[in-house]
Amino acid sequence: MAFIRIVPSWQLPENQITPESVFLNRRRFMKSLIGAGLTATILPLTGCQSSSTAKNQDNFSTQVISNFTQNPNFADVNRPVTAEDLATKYNNFYEYGGSKSIWQAAQALPLEDWKIEVSGLVKNPTTYDLDDLQKKFPLEERIYRFRCVEAWAMIVPWLGFPMNKLMAAVEPTSEAKFVRFTSFYDPKITPGPGFWANGYPWPYTEGLRIEEMANELAFFAIGMYGKTLPKQNGAPLRMVTPWKYGFKGAKSIVKIEFVKNRPATFWNTLVPDEYGFTANVNPNKPHPRWSQATERIVSNSPSFSWEQQPTLLYNGYEEYVGNLYA
Repeated sequence: MAFIRIVPSWQLPENQITPESVFLNRRRFMKSLIGAGLTATILPLTGCQSSSTAKNQDNFSTQVISNFTQNPNFADVNRPVTAEDLATKYNNFYEYGGSKSIWQAAQALPLEDWKIEVSGLVKNPTTYDLDDLQKKFPLEERIYRFRCVEAWAMIVPWLGFPMNKLMAAVEPTSEAKFVRFTSFYDPKITPGPGFWANGYPWPYTEGLRIEEMANELAFFAIGMYGKTLPKQNGAPLRMVTPWKYGFKGAKSIVKIEFVKNRPATFWNTLVPDEYGFTANVNPNKPHPRWSQATERIVSNSPSFSWEQQPTLLYNGYEEYVGNLYA
């Protein structure tokens, strides 16, 4: 399996945004693997994690993806990468609860024999397992801004492949105008956030216009921080559309359907006046209950003291996606 990285104009050298010690240790590890002749697709590793992440390795059940050639060009986000412990423990996954501490509950997600069905208005309907995805689509690592509709933000290094690669493989027909993404749902495993959760429009679904899915920034993530995705972050496959609010990123995807009409989506169905279908990051369009003009940068400090900065239109990716909404 080949792992490559494209290097578009929006990337810069990795050591400009990654602490030098982490940068060097990572490469020493890769050289040691090559020297030892290790070529397995996935190897367990705790040595290059922070101590707190290593302690929680059994809970996260993640593995290092180690056999790709690293390129020292990461996305230009003008901000340090969020600490791994924060990005894997401060997140939303409504199927497991409404708090930011769902990572333990999410460990109930079963990943064995996972399948992703791609169907609808395509010439080549296909059902992939995880090995199929990794063999079919060369993996890249991209660092993207991540902006939650709740006005907090992170910087996350994702590992995966562009959505347009999957589109090319299944060949949507001219009738396909939208794409619907469906997440795993089993009420015994994904109970939702409390007593009223049974009345919600499960399973969690999201959607894109086909032009949005074809954009070079639209990404399927199978990993983060050089490892397989933790369950709480949407293992084994999640959407990443960095110019949109985070709720647009369906997690633990089991089905991808190309359709003619705009699909109903979870939050837009549940609270349409608060969560639009398009949901692009826009500082000039407030949420009905709060401003989107600024964002709080998630850090190890108490949340009330998090640094604030102005929100960027399309989360800073206007150059690459603005034409979609001209």
